[in-house]
Amino acid sequence: MAVSLAELAKWVGGAALGDGGLAITGAATLSDARPGEITFINSADKAQRLGQTAASAVVVPRSLAPDGLAAIQVDDVAAAFAAIVRHFRPPREVRRVGVSPRAVLRPSARLGVDVDVYPGATIGDDVEIGAGSTIHAGAHVMAGCKLGEQVTIFSNAVLYENTVVGPRSTIHANVVLGGFGFGYTLVAGRHQLSAQLGHVEIGADVEIGAGTTVDRGTYGATVIGEGTKIDNLVMIAHNCRLGRHNLICSQVAIAGSTTTGDYVTMAGQVGVRDHVHIGDRAVLGGQAGVPNDVAADSFVLGTPARPEREQKRIFAAVAKLPDMRREFKALRAAVARLEAQAGKSGRNAAA
Repeated sequence: MAVSLAELAKWVGGAALGDGGLAITGAATLSDARPGEITFINSADKAQRLGQTAASAVVVPRSLAPDGLAAIQVDDVAAAFAAIVRHFRPPREVRRVGVSPRAVLRPSARLGVDVDVYPGATIGDDVEIGAGSTIHAGAHVMAGCKLGEQVTIFSNAVLYENTVVGPRSTIHANVVLGGFGFGYTLVAGRHQLSAQLGHVEIGADVEIGAGTTVDRGTYGATVIGEGTKIDNLVMIAHNCRLGRHNLICSQVAIAGSTTTGDYVTMAGQVGVRDHVHIGDRAVLGGQAGVPNDVAADSFVLGTPARPEREQKRIFAAVAKLPDMRREFKALRAAVARLEAQAGKSGRNAAA
């Protein structure tokens, strides 16, 4: 249903610029927007891109007044545009379904009120699931697991025995929590698996992306701290202990017994060796290879990871190597010519 620009502005606490009666029929990104729809830009340096959009209006920061295009000025572009998108594409209503007769629950499992268990999910012996939690189709929660209130486990996730998940945490599809750690001892020419007696503990308000794996501890717990958000396809090895409110981006790999402080950020494809500590609020840039401890409040880049300023100087020097090589070859050729001339002059003098 179409909504006027002025109405949208009122809903999001913004100010309408241009025709307040303009009918808005939907919301989309700059490249996808069609006539009648509203789009957004979140900074003035992107204003030139408005000439490439077919949108009829745009959500912009308070400091920006685009020429020739109706707009809504707001304090928080992301929040305002998200509210507009929700209006035009409201989320599907989620209804409680209870425990499906096609789910498999062991008699000793204990479920709180308003727990949903979808078809094909399996709940093992002595599992505890807190009130309001949801176990989607095909998820497998093994014996002794403890899930807090309002936990969501998506399809085909596997929680090995004794895994603990804190309240309001979300475990996305195909996550594996508590799989065996990659630790072997060579005995009589054969690799024998080391002890796998630990488990995994996930704090409150944690989100773990699809396809991520968190290995159990050898004897104790592998721990993911409260509020930490982990992207898809991340590998966290045995005995790691991540602090609170970390941000771990896709394809990060963290080797065994590594620890982090609070508010650590690891960008995509970071690799961290075993038994190191990453201090509070440290930032590891994309594809950083971390062989040693990283101090609190550091920003490191590259492999091996170095402080940002030092690594950028190295990157700049490496970028100049082709020019330096050409200059070196030219200098070598010039020296060869000078040596040849000097040799010829010496022979002439001797003659």
